[in-house]
Amino acid sequence: MTTIIFLALAGAVIAAIVGTAWYMPNTPMGKIHMKYLGFDKLSKEEQDKIITEAKPNMWKSYVLQMLLSFLTAFAVVFVIVMSVQNGIPFKMAIAFPISSWLCFVVPTVGSAILWGNCERSLAWKKFFSDSLSILVTILLTAFLTSFFV
Repeated sequence: MTTIIFLALAGAVIAAIVGTAWYMPNTPMGKIHMKYLGFDKLSKEEQDKIITEAKPNMWKSYVLQMLLSFLTAFAVVFVIVMSVQNGIPFKMAIAFPISSWLCFVVPTVGSAILWGNCERSLAWKKFFSDSLSILVTILLTAFLTSFFV
């Protein structure tokens, strides 16, 4: 169980790295995210003001996101480790987190965008960006796990 917790913590760190790199303002996905947030309609001064106001509480958002990422990573690692320990090949064990992504994450992200306040011109871009970001995180966490099972 210690290995699973260690790998889940590492998976949360992977999620933080992927999320930070994925949504940086100068990346294609970051530009989509900034448009989604409405930053493209604000002046540089207004953007700076919002960022300055958000900074003091940003650590809370990161802590909560790390907790949520830990839960996702824990599920991925637990399923893979338990599957492999019970004789299922790793290549098959990875199918469980991927199918969970397809059956739970994709519809949840899609519903949030469909019923959220997303401009229709951005909806598909945001949907694929957010869904693929999570898939990349799951696959990297699974890849890390493969070295320990």
